[in-house]
Amino acid sequence: MKHTESDSTASNEFEFGTTSSDVEVTTGERLRDIYEEFVYKPGLVAWDDRRTRIGSIILFAYVLIGTVGVWLYEAPATNQDPRSLQPFEQFFVAPLGTTGSGEDVLAMAIHATPAMLIMVLAGGVFATGFAVLIGTVAGYKGGATDRLLTTFSDIAMSIPGLPLIMVVAIILSPENPAVIGVIITINYWAGLARSIRSQVLAIREHSYVEASRTMGTGTARIIVKDIIPNIMPYVLVNFANAARYVIFAAVGLYYLGVLPTSVSNWGIQLNNAYKQAGALSGGGTFYQLLVPMAFIMFIALAFILLAQGMDRVFNPRVRTRMAGESKSESDDENDSVAPTEVMN
Repeated sequence: MKHTESDSTASNEFEFGTTSSDVEVTTGERLRDIYEEFVYKPGLVAWDDRRTRIGSIILFAYVLIGTVGVWLYEAPATNQDPRSLQPFEQFFVAPLGTTGSGEDVLAMAIHATPAMLIMVLAGGVFATGFAVLIGTVAGYKGGATDRLLTTFSDIAMSIPGLPLIMVVAIILSPENPAVIGVIITINYWAGLARSIRSQVLAIREHSYVEASRTMGTGTARIIVKDIIPNIMPYVLVNFANAARYVIFAAVGLYYLGVLPTSVSNWGIQLNNAYKQAGALSGGGTFYQLLVPMAFIMFIALAFILLAQGMDRVFNPRVRTRMAGESKSESDDENDSVAPTEVMN
């Protein structure tokens, strides 16, 4: 009897060890599959699109400007260079000219970039993230939850955006770029949430969603695995639109003097160029408007190109074709290896 118990215990220990090993191997394989499915393959598809490459390069250039450029290029200051230099007049002193007070125009644009990037990221993530949360939950759950969230979205949509932003900005006087980005998109999410809800109402009736519900899959998992991937192209495009909205709204509010001028911004540059330098009155200072305008234009273009190119990553037809090509290449490799093995 004792011998039997010990054998049973040893057997259990062996089985337990085997199970642990299997779990460990399965976890590694799962991590590898996740990497290939959500990082490697989507990256290949995205990079294959010229728009994605161009948008990524432009955006990466802005990131470099906002990090390395700020560190390498001296911050603007009054009387740091000769006053009212024209672009390329003294290239190694002030490549794009100086203001009437001797501030380097290029330095002003470069040192405004970090704050703008933080605003864009914070505003875009808040607007799209909140819209996806409200829209998917309302569309999938339906019933009282849908009515409550839809009413909340309708109320947010009914409030005029610009006056609301101006009132909140004047009350809070925010200087943190992330807070400014959130304030700018304080009710921008509402329209996107309604659009997402409409799409989810159609998606939740699809057969694969019904199958997931039949198998007892949780609501959160169905939303994350079955619904959100199908609306990601639309979400990405609207993230780009939200980013552009943040850029233009921030520049406009800074230009109007609503937001604190203590934070560097291209809108403040435009304001100074127009009101102080008379850039539109033919005084030869139009370049002071062109530099911040170019920074605004190219970052907006980068977001648009990136969103259009990334649409391929979440397009089911492209992903299916990509999977079929990968399988075909794998089969071809196996076929080419097989004769060698036979000959050996």
